[in-house]
Amino acid sequence: MNTVTTDTKEYARLLTRTLPAPIESEEDYERLLARAEELMERDEDDLSPGEGKLLDLLVTLIERYEERRYPPRVVSPHGVLQHLMEARGLTHKDVWPLFGSKGIASEVLNGKRAISKAQAKKLAAFFHVSAALFI
Repeated sequence: MNTVTTDTKEYARLLTRTLPAPIESEEDYERLLARAEELMERDEDDLSPGEGKLLDLLVTLIERYEERRYPPRVVSPHGVLQHLMEARGLTHKDVWPLFGSKGIASEVLNGKRAISKAQAKKLAAFFHVSAALFI
């Protein structure tokens, strides 16, 4: 195992200059993000062990803040279907054969009927995605 020794005095200077801490405001976020970007612009081999350690810390703090501030949206199976159809320029008539009838397709597309497991499998094969997106 190849371990790199961090110069504690250098690392302490970097920490003192950067003042990393849990991000509590947009200003903190912007400041730490700018510092991380500054380090990432350099070639990885040009970073000292202390700078690499600081970058790891900043990335952890930034990711934690972004996960809290910008949580991923939960999309319904109906929303996924609408998005996939829109992205591919498809209409009702393009997908109704997957549902077995125009009426059922219309009810599903209008959110009045849930997508069955059998329909989810057909949609998954048609769109080349996981059936779990439609369940």
